[in-house]
This record gives sequence, structure tokens and C-alpha cells, in this order.
Amino acid sequence: MARGEESEMVKMSVLMIVITSSMLMTTSRSVQRARDVDSEDSEIVRRHLLANGLGVTPPMGWNSWNHFSCNINEKVIKETADALVSTGLSKLGYNYVNIDDCWAELARDQKGNLVPKKSTFPSGIKALADYVHSKGLKLGIYSDAGYLTCSKTMPGSLGHEEQDAKTFAEWGIDYLKYDNCNTDGSRPTVRYPVMTRALMKSGRPIFHSLCEWGDMHPALWGSPLGNSWRTTSDINDSWLSMLANADMNEFYAEHARPGGWNDPDMLEVGNGGMTKDEYIVHFSIWAISKAPLLLGCDIRNMTKETMEIVANKEVIAINQDSHGVQAKKARMEGDIQIWAGPLSGYRVALLLLNRGPTRLSITAFWDDIEIPPNSIVEARDLWEHKTLKQKFVGNLTATVDSHACKLYVLKPVA
Repeated sequence: MARGEESEMVKMSVLMIVITSSMLMTTSRSVQRARDVDSEDSEIVRRHLLANGLGVTPPMGWNSWNHFSCNINEKVIKETADALVSTGLSKLGYNYVNIDDCWAELARDQKGNLVPKKSTFPSGIKALADYVHSKGLKLGIYSDAGYLTCSKTMPGSLGHEEQDAKTFAEWGIDYLKYDNCNTDGSRPTVRYPVMTRALMKSGRPIFHSLCEWGDMHPALWGSPLGNSWRTTSDINDSWLSMLANADMNEFYAEHARPGGWNDPDMLEVGNGGMTKDEYIVHFSIWAISKAPLLLGCDIRNMTKETMEIVANKEVIAINQDSHGVQAKKARMEGDIQIWAGPLSGYRVALLLLNRGPTRLSITAFWDDIEIPPNSIVEARDLWEHKTLKQKFVGNLTATVDSHACKLYVLKPVA
């Protein structure tokens, strides 16, 4: 190669290096700018999502509404907190003491703040929160995404979201049930995010329970806004109401997950409207559905029968299982239902439910409940508190009384 040609080749090589270097630098800056934009977008998303770290498992505790309705006062709340401790329920996880509707005066004060009702909460909510916290428990409160709450006896938080969230945080509130009555006509998807942002801005982690009644399918949009969302209308203390809510809630099972749970409403166990077997069904379905376990009876005067149901550690363990997957109906035949859901440790929760008027034999097949067909399975009966001696292959059959159930934890052993 001639010296002139060699010189030209060197120049061309240097030029290519410069161009390539320039392109790499430009690309690098573009990538960095994209990363910066992504980071900004992520930060914006993060700020708008409910990131309070609560509800890793479904909440457990008590709510005043089902038993007391509007007939509440600070004495009832304190005595309930005392009872949760003295009965041992708090050690089982029942830690929330939730005040429902009717706790505030109808008029706000001159600064626009909510005012605890002087006749029923004379010491104020802050003092009550301090008392509940001194017991190792948490205090919940109630408000509404409307101008008035559902009882129409106190103001809602519509238009006062930041102010009320700040008040709740200053009082030491740990849980907010946020209802959907007496609104301005706008969609809940417009009103609920305002309170979510207000709670985040308050600086205190507060469990956010969306009580939208399932009207606009909050399971589909509630996850960024709340830690739980009602999927149903209000429950009442009857077999038919309980089953209707269970059925409706099951429809949204795939949307439940740690941090956000489907809520078929509070428990009625112990209020007297159902039989013992029906209450066992009620508690069993709520447990495997990963529903909030919020007792709705008078904790201060529970019967031994009620206590045996709500204090069943093995059933509670299903509800609080770290896997966090809601059970679903695997098979339905007339009055027979088979519910199942995966648990941690390769186990399966199985519920055999007889909704009919006579005793029935119910069989659960492995291929219906996602257990490998040839597996040898050990079965633990959670209401009898015993592991069955027989090992099961392919299926499990049990005779179930009318309006009753069998609840098992199945564990493949071979």
C-alpha cells in the first residue's frame, strides 16, 4: 500500500472512531434521558398508588355496626378493647377496634373539623385511640365519600378529605372505613382517589377500607386506592344473606392479593340469627376467601359456642396464610359446592359445603382442586381438630349435614 493511501486509511479510521464515539455518547445520553423519564414516571405512579405497607394479610378485629348500629359510645369501645385482650382474641390477631357510623356531631367546628359527639364520646377520639393503643390494639374510624354519612347523623368527608385525613392521623387512627352515601353524583372512581391521596399525605399509615358496596365493581379498580374493597351489599344475620355475599365475593377472587382484599362485609357470627353450623359455614367461607375477619357481635358477652368458632386457630391460619390466594368454587352440583384454594407449603384448603335441606355425600376430586391426580394426600379436619388416619388418592368423600360444611387442609405426602 502506498504511503498516501495508508495516510488516507488512517484518517478514515480516525473519522469512523469519532463518529462511532459520538453516536455512542448520543445513545447513552438518550438512554439516560429515557431512564430519567421512566424514573420520573415511576415516582409519579408511586406517589399515586396506595403504598402504606398495610394489609399484607387480611385485617382482623371488630366493627361496631352489625350489633350496635348507631348505639355506640366510648364506654362500649373501651370495654370491647378490654374484651379482645381478656378473651385472648387479640393474641389470635384480632387487633382492630373499629368505630362505625354515628360517632360525630352533625356540624363541623368553626375551622371545618369533625367533632366527636359530646354525648357519646366526651373524652374525644384521641383519648380513645390512646386507650386502645395502650392495650396493644389499633383504632379504626368511619367516614363517607359524600356530604353526609349513611346514617345522615354526621358529616361525610367529601370536600374535606385532606382536613379529615390530617385529623385522623393526629388522633392516631389506624383504619378508615370509607362509605359511599349522599354523594354529589360523581363516580366513586373520582371521589375515592382523593381520600387515598389525602391519607398518604397525612404521613400516618392508615388501612383504607373502600365501602362502595360493589356497585361499580371496585375489585377491578380498588387495588391502587385501598387495602380492601366491599364487593357486596350490606350483610344481615341470615343464612341467605351470608351465602349471597359469599357468592358475589367469590366472583372477584382473582383480584385479591396481599395488600388488597375482597370484602364481603363484616362477620355476623354470634348475633343469633343463624345456627351453630351455619355460623361455622360463615366463618369458614370468610376464612378461605381471605376476607377481613371483622367480628360484628358483642365481644363483651360472647357465648362459649361463638368463642369456639371465632377462636379456631387452624381456620384463622388459612385466612392469614402467607400465600394470600383467595379460594374459589371448584365444582357446583345442586346444593353441593366444593371450594378450594392453594396455601403455602404446597397445601390446599378444601371446603365441602351442603347448602340444601338434607344430609349429602360430597366428593372432591383432585383434578378439580389442582392436586396431581395420583397424589397420596393427608387430610386435616379443621373443625374436628384432627388429622384423618386414612390417606386419600384421587379424591376425598365426606357426608355433610344440612346447612353445614367440612373444612380440610390437604397435604400431598407422596
